[in-house]
Amino acid sequence: MTDAAGTERTLVLLRHAKAEPPGDGADSDRRLTARGHADAAAAGAWLARHGLLPDVVLCSTARRNRQTWHGVVQGLSGSSDEAGPAGSAPAVRYEPGAYEAHPAELLALVRSVPAEATTVLLVAHNPGVSLLSALLDPERADQQGLRTTDLVVHRTRLPWADLRHAAITARHTARG
Repeated sequence: MTDAAGTERTLVLLRHAKAEPPGDGADSDRRLTARGHADAAAAGAWLARHGLLPDVVLCSTARRNRQTWHGVVQGLSGSSDEAGPAGSAPAVRYEPGAYEAHPAELLALVRSVPAEATTVLLVAHNPGVSLLSALLDPERADQQGLRTTDLVVHRTRLPWADLRHAAITARHTARG
């Protein structure tokens, strides 16, 4: 499929949910807390309510990020108290390069998304994900950076491969 000129594309940046504090084990093995699991599901419910169903998910391979994505899936599918549209299953790419990535590395991952995808969800870490948001829209980015389970919605008409600027159109801190 060829890229349609002027197609609106949506990039949703999500910082992983609340994780256990660092301990003796590897940082990449840290799990979500109970609050983190609830917040991740709340993030999915918010995405569903706003019709932000991803075609492609780029997710760090760190355990807390994978668990965040799995919680988002629960929220996207809806529950008895917060039903939302499930949509079709996105293509999920677990990306080792998203762990401790710099904004340029995260941008390279987004630029590798197929042109036909219109909505991309990136589940990543600070400071990289906050700095990517600021790189894409320096005027509207939160100077404090993303907190756990913060969602920032960027929109652009540029093809993913040419992405260099995307305006922030919404932000939300998900709490379950």
